[in-house]
Amino acid sequence: MEQTFVMVKPDGVQRGLTGKIISTLEEKGYKLRAIKMLRLSEKMAGKHYAEHVEKSFYSSLLQYITSGPVVAMVWEGKNAVKGARTIIGKTNPLEADPGSIRGKYAIDLGRNVIHGSDSPESAQREIAIYFNPEELVDYSMANDKWIYE
Repeated sequence: MEQTFVMVKPDGVQRGLTGKIISTLEEKGYKLRAIKMLRLSEKMAGKHYAEHVEKSFYSSLLQYITSGPVVAMVWEGKNAVKGARTIIGKTNPLEADPGSIRGKYAIDLGRNVIHGSDSPESAQREIAIYFNPEELVDYSMANDKWIYE
């Protein structure tokens, strides 16, 4: 099974969308392995967005992501990265499928509610920023036999 990192951004937390986002991923059949609410320091946000450091929007991105609490999560399942990205929707909400999280809840690119890893490698890097290995809880779900062949 593959793991992916998902984060409800400050706008999603402030708008009370965390529960809806968790429910959406659970209803799909993904397993929640870890969750925590935190307020990102600039250092932690810098690690998360390291690939954007040279871009013009970097400082405003850091200011936004540290502006309020976020909810960091690890989800697990078959093809979890690609599956979660499909549920989340395209980065620009105006291009996102109307049934996706961003398609339903976001209007502006700079307030797009949620982050999801874009590759298994990114997922592992991002999970390591937010969670120690012992924080990922392993358990069996009773409905696994109804989700997977």
